[in-house]
Amino acid sequence: MSGARRVAVLDYGSGNVHSAVKALERAGAEVELTADRRTILEADGLLVPGVGAFAAVMEGLRSVRGDELVDRRLAGGRPVLGICVGMQVMFEHGVERGVDTEGLGEWPGSVTELPADVLPHMGWNTVQPDAGSVLFDGLADERFYFVHSYAAREWHLDVIPPFPQPALTWSEHGGRFLAAVENGPLSATQFHPEKSGDAGIRLLANWIRSLG
Repeated sequence: MSGARRVAVLDYGSGNVHSAVKALERAGAEVELTADRRTILEADGLLVPGVGAFAAVMEGLRSVRGDELVDRRLAGGRPVLGICVGMQVMFEHGVERGVDTEGLGEWPGSVTELPADVLPHMGWNTVQPDAGSVLFDGLADERFYFVHSYAAREWHLDVIPPFPQPALTWSEHGGRFLAAVENGPLSATQFHPEKSGDAGIRLLANWIRSLG
């Protein structure tokens, strides 16, 4: 696939990563599922998947030094995309069933249980992206597929010019929560693009195009 953007999918034992690999390939990327340090640092983009409990994802990431690799990439302005719990761990803390787990701390704030009568929040939902969103270019009216009981419900990062303001995308289930964040080289979605049909593929294609 000559000229295609190279995307590494971080392999740390998270379940169901092959659907993410296939979706990225459909979106036009050359994809490798790997924990190899050099491959991850040199790829055009890094995708951090995440399924299950916040604490288990953090344990898996640390087992392959994924925390250090994410930090190294971002320090060099190299794009990273987190999905589902892969988004949640970008925050400072995750609180699940009374257990407070330290996250990667790329963004301030905590991930907590949604204040909804029915959990998990599972199925298709609408989102409200910022006007400046790259991920949601042409996708503002689409629905995306969510499976989660926890989310970041507030945004605390103050960005000072000349750094661009992050694009925040919100959704609702029992209350407002962050469905996606685009903050410099670090982007993340609470929903699963790889399970969101054509809209999810188009979103991944938007991210892949931004890697140039």
